[in-house]
Amino acid sequence: MAAAAVLGAAGCDTAGGGSAAPESRRSSPAPVWDPSPGSIAAVGDSITRGFDACSVLSDCPEVSWATGGSPEVNSLAVRLLGKAKAAERSWNYAVTGARMADLPAQMARAAARKPELVTVMVGANDACRASVAAMTPVADFRAGFEEAMRTLRKTASKAQVYVASVPDLKRLWSQGRTDPLGKRVWELGICPSMLADADALDAAATERRETVRRRVEDYNAVLREVCAADRLCRGDGGAVHAFRFGPAQLSRWDWFHPSVNGQARLAEIAYRAVTAERP
Repeated sequence: MAAAAVLGAAGCDTAGGGSAAPESRRSSPAPVWDPSPGSIAAVGDSITRGFDACSVLSDCPEVSWATGGSPEVNSLAVRLLGKAKAAERSWNYAVTGARMADLPAQMARAAARKPELVTVMVGANDACRASVAAMTPVADFRAGFEEAMRTLRKTASKAQVYVASVPDLKRLWSQGRTDPLGKRVWELGICPSMLADADALDAAATERRETVRRRVEDYNAVLREVCAADRLCRGDGGAVHAFRFGPAQLSRWDWFHPSVNGQARLAEIAYRAVTAERP
């Protein structure tokens, strides 16, 4: 898987005698990112719901990296708001199994709260389909994210947005394929486009996994580009995708979703991104 954004005052150049500079020379108001939000809403998929972090095949929002109250995770909401305020002023609208097509509806629910920060982590399920042919086309992924952002802006024009990159699904396969229990859970239908026939290393299986890997990279490019077009949006710089999830950070039930430790690492990444000064 924020304090109200305010518009910074932009000074205007002046011509001699105090007259205003021509319109073309005036600087535009620039948004000021507020690293101390007063409320947070989370949207996305199973990762933000803490799926498989506490028990097998079930959500555990208490350990969500974005809004959970678990001291083991120290979620983004707790880090930014404090534990008491996080319990009252953070909301988790993520849904296990959600894809980008589901994000506009989630964003509408989040926007209704008028949050000062919205966290977004979505895309893994768009790549994790029954086959590579069933993966969400990149153009559709882009259209869904753009619609979600428009939906947010209709109701919460000043909300800041943090967008996490999609994890490296191929790395998760490489980690989990060494665990017999994890592979048995994968057979229940977890990310078949990447995880099916986990031990197969033939050309077809290798190409299938490479196709998924490339699609995830394309999704991450879309997330960066759409976020960059919104003045109150910032991403993680690819940090979640680059993070090397190991055994301690992966669910002991499915070796795919983040464990409690993994959720804590996601919270750290998000906190660094949200509180960082823009270059």
